[in-house]
Amino acid sequence: MAEPAPTYLATVAAAYDSVADVYAEHFAAVLDRQPLERALLAAFADVVRDLAGPVADLGCGPGYATAYLHRLGLDVFGVDLSPAMVALARSAHPGLRFDVGTMTALDLPDRTLSGAVSRYSLIHIPPADVPAVLAEVYRVLAPGGHLLLAFLAADEPAAEVQAYDHRVTVAYRWSPDHLATLVSQAGLVEVARLVRAPVEEERGQQAQLLARRPKEA
Repeated sequence: MAEPAPTYLATVAAAYDSVADVYAEHFAAVLDRQPLERALLAAFADVVRDLAGPVADLGCGPGYATAYLHRLGLDVFGVDLSPAMVALARSAHPGLRFDVGTMTALDLPDRTLSGAVSRYSLIHIPPADVPAVLAEVYRVLAPGGHLLLAFLAADEPAAEVQAYDHRVTVAYRWSPDHLATLVSQAGLVEVARLVRAPVEEERGQQAQLLARRPKEA
């Protein structure tokens, strides 16, 4: 029998359902304002393309990053907890696949994906559950597949993880070093990271972490 879904998932889904239209409008052109993020997504596309497998955008929201990766030539689909977000993504990008689902239990066979992207979706996972989520991503990545994480960096040097007042629902900032350690413990190898200063309405340092499942694993 399958394990019951963690209760916080319903809370996160309901919170994003309630703001889906406003969220989609606000973030529709966010990548236009983020040259470093665009560069990392392009690099990610380059390193996963040769594996020729699908790519998952985990926590895809209204699908703007999914669509961007599709324009870069990837066979990409989106997964999100929020049915309202998935409905908006399907409406905005009718040629792409979007599914309601969770990072905690991906409906995918082992070693399926050439890549996975998680842009600000891991921040809503309680810290104690993050290792299990990273293990689940490792499970579905093919050997040589890559994971690109985007998250808010902790604003205190000594802090490994910090809860903060997210505008939608409870969320966590992570020390890039600490999250990289958890990624390594899940069996992935760090390839690159980026931490940049906030711009415009952003509420803290923005971090990116690129990791790879070893080819022999």
